[in-house]
Amino acid sequence: MTREFTSVWSDLSQLEFSQGFLQAGRWRTRYLHAGDDSKPLLLLLHGITGHAEAYVRNLQAHGEHFNTYAIDFIGHGYSSKPAHLLEIPHYIDQVHAVLDVLGARTASLSGESLGGWVAARFAQLHPDRADRVALNTMGGTMANPQVMTRIKELSLAAAEDPSWERVRARLEWLMADPAAVTDDLIKTRQQIFQQADWRMACRMNMALQDPQIRQRNMLSDDDLRAIKAEALVIWTTKDPSGPVDEGRRIAELIPDGRLAVIENAGHWPQYEQAEVFNRIHLDFLLGR
Repeated sequence: MTREFTSVWSDLSQLEFSQGFLQAGRWRTRYLHAGDDSKPLLLLLHGITGHAEAYVRNLQAHGEHFNTYAIDFIGHGYSSKPAHLLEIPHYIDQVHAVLDVLGARTASLSGESLGGWVAARFAQLHPDRADRVALNTMGGTMANPQVMTRIKELSLAAAEDPSWERVRARLEWLMADPAAVTDDLIKTRQQIFQQADWRMACRMNMALQDPQIRQRNMLSDDDLRAIKAEALVIWTTKDPSGPVDEGRRIAELIPDGRLAVIENAGHWPQYEQAEVFNRIHLDFLLGR
């Protein structure tokens, strides 16, 4: 099937949005924003080596109902790049700081991969600050050596040499259909990977692919059982990180959890099957 040409700009062209930076605690945090502060706050949290553009196909639909911020994690995108290994508590501290600078006591959190891992841990440890949580092909419950090695190899290769081919290979890992990786998306990520501090940053954010570091950050079954927020676990039929059964297991462990499965998508269903994702995701966030 031939896909229609798309670009980040075409995804945003009909949307009233802003891009900017927050001084969130110690970290300069870059964001894409849609909606306004009369609406409930929603944070969209990307995956490892990702960036806010992971959500360009979701901002318009969500901005109609929520004060929606897609942020770059520290060590990622155009946010601050700490020169130390990045573990889950560091990302949680950033989320706290973002909520504080936005003047919000609580927010709904939606995270993909690493972002889901952070959202789940945040909801477990800080139930007073988490409304609803959406956990999208989330990390943190599995430690598959083959998957971890592949992510690390692709990411570090693109950091050492951010050529078109290596950046494309990293993005293609995310998709069920490699044709979903457009030239525009490659260029968007390539510019991030070409930053002078990206080699260092990538080594720091790859910490969670180290087996020992990953183990001390992982979510146990009891951790999942301790999540009090309503939770939607989103999985896909072609996710490269793990099977649908893992998503089902997570949803069953969370007391108020449920599972939604999206067909014909890989690790980025919010991008690859945006219309389906937006409908399922908004129905959950709005309590429909």
